Amino acid sequence: MHLAIRLLKNLFSGLLALLILFEEWGWEPLQRALAWIGRLPGLRWVERRIQALPPYAALALFLLPTAMLLPVKLLALWLIGQGKVLSGSLVILSAKLVGTAIVARLFALTQPALMQLAWFARAYTRWANWKERLLMQVRASWPWRLGRVLKHRMKQRWRRFMTRP
Repeated sequence: MHLAIRLLKNLFSGLLALLILFEEWGWEPLQRALAWIGRLPGLRWVERRIQALPPYAALALFLLPTAMLLPVKLLALWLIGQGKVLSGSLVILSAKLVGTAIVARLFALTQPALMQLAWFARAYTRWANWKERLLMQVRASWPWRLGRVLKHRMKQRWRRFMTRP
């Protein structure tokens, strides 16, 4: 029984690590992409208004994308249930990418207001510390190190290929 619990715990940690790695990989680039879009004249005004929100209004806005994406995810599950697995999977993937981009940008805009909420600041600090410890474990793992070596070799080969006369 102890072995089964340990295996389930490791499986859960592995799945959670994959989710966090996806978020880490996508969070900054997607946030930067939306920040670039946010430079458009009409959107600059919107972003300034978001940054000026009081803490609980910022929290409501930050949570809004999650609520708005629920019907989209239910649509994806319905499509999968109808046998349209590819369509449903594409809807889920699109929703995840768009949702991550929006939440990342909203967090960048609302973080100062959110951190004024003591309970949010405590929870965020705990989350960030836990996530960093998990990422350190993942980065120390042999699959991660192997992936980095392979990525480095592929970059070198690509550079040599591109500089050939």
